[in-house]
Amino acid sequence: MLKDACSKLKRDIRKLEHENKILKSEKTETNMTNLALHEDLKTFKETLSLKEEAFVTDLMKLKNESLKLERKVESLLVENRKLLKNLN
Repeated sequence: MLKDACSKLKRDIRKLEHENKILKSEKTETNMTNLALHEDLKTFKETLSLKEEAFVTDLMKLKNESLKLERKVESLLVENRKLLKNLN
C-alpha cells in the first residue's frame, strides 16, 4: 500500500515536472512574442512621429503657399480693376 502510494506520487511528480517544463517553454515563447511586439510598437510609434513631423512641415508649407497665392490673387484683382477702369 505504501509502495503503491509512493509509485503514484512519483508518477504525479513526473507529470507535474513535464507540465512545468511545457509551461516554462510557453512562458518563454510568450515573453519572446511580447518583446517582438513591443519592438514593433516602438518602431511604429517612431514611424508615426516622423510622418507626423513631415505632415506638419508640409502643412505649414502649404499654408504659406496658400497665403502667397491669396495675396497674388488679390493683387491681380486690384490690377485687373485698374486696367478695366483705364479702358473705360
